[in-house]
Amino acid sequence: MRMLLLALFALTAFAQEETVMVTCHAKAGAEAGLQRVLAKHWEMIRDLKLVTAAPHMSLRGIDAEGKTYFVEIFTWKDATIPDHAPAAVQKLWSEINGLGAIQIAEVTPWK
Repeated sequence: MRMLLLALFALTAFAQEETVMVTCHAKAGAEAGLQRVLAKHWEMIRDLKLVTAAPHMSLRGIDAEGKTYFVEIFTWKDATIPDHAPAAVQKLWSEINGLGAIQIAEVTPWK
């Protein structure tokens, strides 16, 4: 019984959700391409069941300098997923990096 409890604890200890806010500042002329790849990225990680059913937000904005940026907020099912993402997801990340500058922050709801 003790081994079963330890095994269950180990499974839950390693499967911790992680909510992230990803901000992508598009390179000049790459706005439409970046938006398209970000949409494809969301579809892929959702279809691969790498994210939770928690609300997902996709936002587009213009900064003070008139440059386009995108913000996505979603929750990974497990905080280790980004370090072990499937090759297809990593390929999309490379495309995103080619189209803009990315900032990723772990966030938590405060209300």
